[in-house]
Amino acid sequence: MKKAIEVMNELKEKRLIKDYAIGGAIAALRWVEPFFTQDLDIFVILEKETNEKGLIVLSPVYEYLKNKGYTWEKHWVVIEGVPVDIFPAEALEKKAIEEAMETEYEGVRTKIIIPEYLIALFLRANREKDRRKIQMLLDQTEINMEKLNKILAEHELEEKFLEFRRKYYEK
Repeated sequence: MKKAIEVMNELKEKRLIKDYAIGGAIAALRWVEPFFTQDLDIFVILEKETNEKGLIVLSPVYEYLKNKGYTWEKHWVVIEGVPVDIFPAEALEKKAIEEAMETEYEGVRTKIIIPEYLIALFLRANREKDRRKIQMLLDQTEINMEKLNKILAEHELEEKFLEFRRKYYEK
């Protein structure tokens, strides 16, 4: 994973992306007890977000990675054996990246999405495995509920969160 983070830092240094943060299950593992996950989710703010037709363009990032010899397996780019999912940031992810916690992994600087944004991102995806991660975060981490509620309101996820709480916490 260290090499994958170094490569993301290279993308930033080369101005192919403005910023990034680790999200998904690997980010959740920073806050909760260990569980299995197979990939590293990276949310990126692109240097140039869209082309002249308004389409999101990841081509420069993928070309750079291809030129470094990295290959694709299914939807992941495999960096030194680690499957990496690269997601262009939308509004929620941009805020999550901006407010991500700076940290180090094996001596390499990186950013990791904080629990309140992880909950919102998992809630938006709303798969069963995401709902389990929300439960883990709520049960094992000190969540700033005021911040979470603000995030949910800004991204129109309040109703989804109420449904989640009714289903999992009001039995």
